[in-house]
Amino acid sequence: MPDTPPILSLSDVHLSLRGNAGPVDILHGITLDVARGDTLGLVGPSGSGKSSLLMLMGGLERATAGMVKVLGRDIGPLGEDALARMRRDAIGVVFQSFHLIPTMTALENVAVPLELAGAADAFARAEAELARVGLAARTGHYPSQLSGGEQQRVALARASAPRPALLLADEPTGNLDSATGAEIMDLLFDLRDLHGATLVLVTHAPDLAARCDRVLTLADGRIATRRAAAE
Repeated sequence: MPDTPPILSLSDVHLSLRGNAGPVDILHGITLDVARGDTLGLVGPSGSGKSSLLMLMGGLERATAGMVKVLGRDIGPLGEDALARMRRDAIGVVFQSFHLIPTMTALENVAVPLELAGAADAFARAEAELARVGLAARTGHYPSQLSGGEQQRVALARASAPRPALLLADEPTGNLDSATGAEIMDLLFDLRDLHGATLVLVTHAPDLAARCDRVLTLADGRIATRRAAAE
């Protein structure tokens, strides 16, 4: 029986971004595979390239050189519309700053992406997902009426409702106090376990990274160490 191909595969990937003084090299020769169902923690100091690497995995940044494959597909040649469809259908992203639409209720924030993807039961699914993250009584509230922890719960529900194969989380507890952050991380791993998604987590917290199957440490845009989290 053939091996299942990795859900993510990066081969000698480089990333340079244009700055005020010219190009800035962000990532240098990143090569890694992420197996389906794996949980991967990305750690390292600020500026080491963790978030940029996550953005490459989600097709939110384009590699300057090298190859990025998602679900076995080289995403380098894809146009913006094709990348958007890939994210809609297969990738959930959770950011540090929530990125909720302020003029939509919690229910609408979760349901509208499902509607755009063609789900006939978008609002029923959104309601169920919000109940799953403990917000059954807050579905009609707007982001400004929710606490930071509640807003991140909405963001988690929005990311997980389409049942993505790949879940990317960029410092999801960075704007939260430690107790609320711990609750959010429990929810994130619970949702990941429930739906069987592959999870890639950017974090500064060693205890959070330790919950992943593997941990990569980045330094100066390169992978400095690779290890199993339990080591």
